Amino acid sequence: MLKKIIGFSFLATIATFPSLAQESLRGCDAKAYEIQQQIEYAKNNDNTHRVAGLEKALQAVRDHCTDEGLMRDRLAKVNEKEQEVAERTLELKDAQESGRADKIEKRMNKLKEAEAELAAARSELDK
Repeated sequence: MLKKIIGFSFLATIATFPSLAQESLRGCDAKAYEIQQQIEYAKNNDNTHRVAGLEKALQAVRDHCTDEGLMRDRLAKVNEKEQEVAERTLELKDAQESGRADKIEKRMNKLKEAEAELAAARSELDK
């Protein structure tokens, strides 16, 4: 409990220094900070429904998030995206064997999309 209080006190302290927050927060603290930033943006744009949903999400992070659980979820997502890249690679190979340019282009685009999603998932590991 004390760890959460200290963590969220830290969040409040650095809320006025966004560049510091982005560099020094990790795990659940970073996730809570990002949600808080979205809440502020939604409030500034009078989006009350979005504010309500984000406040609920922020409370869930405060109540249930652990850095270990978050890392486990992120690693699972990376593994899922790696499998998708492998599947798309095989699909591209099959399309290349067929020799149909339209299929090859479609499969190349799908592979590029899957690789971009994998890169995004890997970048989340550093947060």
